[in-house]
Amino acid sequence: MQTFSINPLNLVKGLKRNHALLISLTRREVDSRYRGTMAGTLWALFQPLLMLSIYTFVFSVIFKARWGKTETSDAEYSLILFIGLFVFQIFSECVNRAPTLVVGNINYVKKIIFPLETLPLIAMGGALFQLFISLLVWVVAHFMLIGLPPLTGFMFPFVLMPLLFFTLGLSWLLASLGVFVRDVAQLTAIVTTVLFFMSPIFYPVTAVPERFQFFYKLNPITYVVEQSREVLFFGQYPDLLQWSIYLASSLLVAWLGFFWFQVTRRGFADVL
Repeated sequence: MQTFSINPLNLVKGLKRNHALLISLTRREVDSRYRGTMAGTLWALFQPLLMLSIYTFVFSVIFKARWGKTETSDAEYSLILFIGLFVFQIFSECVNRAPTLVVGNINYVKKIIFPLETLPLIAMGGALFQLFISLLVWVVAHFMLIGLPPLTGFMFPFVLMPLLFFTLGLSWLLASLGVFVRDVAQLTAIVTTVLFFMSPIFYPVTAVPERFQFFYKLNPITYVVEQSREVLFFGQYPDLLQWSIYLASSLLVAWLGFFWFQVTRRGFADVL
């Protein structure tokens, strides 16, 4: 029976060895989203613009929402809100796709030489492309409405890194479970919807009653959303202690997810 390495160092070596394949499949992942449409990849630009416009109108014009106890203009509220939206989007897009990654690529399962463990990375590559476009829209909007974003914005990839590892770990786990239990896809969609409203996307954590704040801090999305706003909008540096703890926890989740995927992948071909 074929065995698969659970050593993350071998994963890194495999990615280096198969980097051309990974880049090619990621490019195809992005192209497949817009293939056959008249606007093509311009939809990647229209989507964040539409999201920004709709949420701004609903929350700052209709609901007259303001950020916490501070007075913020409609433009400021929109920019703060949009950061939470595109940070959460990369998590939700990867996690919601994960249960069908292996099931939707049966032809790869039959190929012994294909590195199945790269499927979540390819999906994340497509999500990162959309994140880049959304971030570009945000920067342009900030420049036009307020001025140049703070220099601390260059820390954003640093802040985002733990979430990427955490998301990868979940993706490996869900990709495997999705092969054996098809209900996982429906359950995942429900959980991410709940997380969307239970994360500080439309409001800061300080607006949550104090007795519930502990549970919000257990939410893996909370730290990244809050710290992303600090570096991109408020010009504050991230809390290094919290970042270190979150990174260590995320690396553990990533390894556990990878371990589960590698151990269970021997049964993929039998089930599919």
